[in-house]
Amino acid sequence: MKLISCNANRPLAEAIADHLDCPLTDAEIKNFADNEIFVRINENVRGEDVFVIQSTSRPANDNLMELLICIDALKRASSERVTAVIPYFGYARQDRKTDGRTPISAKLVANLISSAGADRVLTMDLHAGQIQGFFDIPTDNMIASPVMVDDIMRRYQGKDLMVVSPDVGGVVRARSLAKRIGADLAIVDKRRPEAGVSEVMNIIGDVDGRECILVDDICDSGGTLVNAAAALKEKGASSVSAYITHGVLSNRATKRVDDSVMDELVICNTINPSEEDRKSKKLRILSVAPLLGEAIRRIANNESVSKLFD
Repeated sequence: MKLISCNANRPLAEAIADHLDCPLTDAEIKNFADNEIFVRINENVRGEDVFVIQSTSRPANDNLMELLICIDALKRASSERVTAVIPYFGYARQDRKTDGRTPISAKLVANLISSAGADRVLTMDLHAGQIQGFFDIPTDNMIASPVMVDDIMRRYQGKDLMVVSPDVGGVVRARSLAKRIGADLAIVDKRRPEAGVSEVMNIIGDVDGRECILVDDICDSGGTLVNAAAALKEKGASSVSAYITHGVLSNRATKRVDDSVMDELVICNTINPSEEDRKSKKLRILSVAPLLGEAIRRIANNESVSKLFD
């Protein structure tokens, strides 16, 4: 098989390559003066099983175009199969019509990836699981909870834990993690008066004296987590940490977390954090490279990916 990295998260691609003991394929991906994207694959990929690793994170449109053009280049170079490995699938939050005359952008992006020539998609913690149905090609939606569970069990062994969903929509994700670590579940009842703004209304569950762990798929501006942490501390929580799969971290989110009562923000490296974000005193990063690498190996060998999570 061949591994190709676009520019969104090369450190993750290199870590996956190290795990598989398979060097990254030599590819040239650059921008012309007018910002058009150019891709050249500098190795023979005819008849190969190729995995293109690219998160469609900020700048989302540039990274998406890199992925599409790279897939097209590989199909025109006669690759046998092209799998788009998208650790973070951008536009996933636009998965339905929220108002009149609005798009379903997640479906549009799925169509673009299929039209570019991808034969398969491997992604992680989609914002909404039903997005898998937007693709007309096989799609594996992995979960990051095994990585989180290992970390939680090492750091919180023997402590009185409470897993907390920051909103009603994340209850299934939080309940799954709570079951894996044998903890209780609490829910933050919040409302969102407008996009990017959240207000905590109530805490469902007794968190007094508990070590609380907020679980979510995305941390964007950090407002939801910061508000939830403050509400949990007011209800008597002894500590509040957050485990997040995708650290979008826009609009000075890490500064907001640093200034909050939250004890720690743990993110996975599906998105490559900026140097400024890495300076945060409360930010810690977990690697999902071994998990993605094992999934890639299983796909290449026609083995079950779901067995990873049994």
